Amino acid sequence: MSIEVDVVRVFTDPDGRHGNPLAIVDAASVAPPGRQQLAADLGYSETVFVDLPEPGETVATAQIFTPTTELPFAGHPTVGLSWWLRRRGLPVDTLEVPAGPVTTRVENAITWVRAKADWAPDFTLHAAPDSTAVQGARAAAFDSGHHYLWAWAGEGAIRSRMFAPGLGVPEDEATGAAAVRITDHLRRNLHITQGRGSHLLTHYSPDGWIEVGGRVYPQETRQV
Repeated sequence: MSIEVDVVRVFTDPDGRHGNPLAIVDAASVAPPGRQQLAADLGYSETVFVDLPEPGETVATAQIFTPTTELPFAGHPTVGLSWWLRRRGLPVDTLEVPAGPVTTRVENAITWVRAKADWAPDFTLHAAPDSTAVQGARAAAFDSGHHYLWAWAGEGAIRSRMFAPGLGVPEDEATGAAAVRITDHLRRNLHITQGRGSHLLTHYSPDGWIEVGGRVYPQETRQV
């Protein structure tokens, strides 16, 4: 029996370009032991499996996998899944992931999720002298661990790239969890341009909660 996989791009620019592809799968179609293998076979930086809520319910449960491991939380899967659920007419305002409850909202076409910085992987943050240095970095220089390379690109704006070979992701196009980490580190709202040109927005709160948001566009539906 084939499995339906919806693919959306998360954190696109205002014209719908770039963004990080996300695979979304109805959890009922894949038993838990087979989810990691499907994520590896699909090859996206993350695949999310969601237990679809009953009509009228506002909470959905989800699991997130990279090609090599399950994550307790990740930004682009929760933003993309929140958008996808609303597009299906499901009024979900909370995603239950292993790290904890992720609240979500939409404002001016931006889908936002709220998380704690310590839910994200412990990225090594590398401050570069300028955006040119960020764009010129070679992924091969980061052969293990989780690395976030960034530089200021204007008031409240940074240019970044993320390399996570330890998660089976040599380079990630747009990384919500890393955006949460850098926002906590810099303690301010940010407009982040990552990868080829993906856009991420963040809101910093001194109480330890951080919002990350962006635009989402549909890409394709696959049968595997």
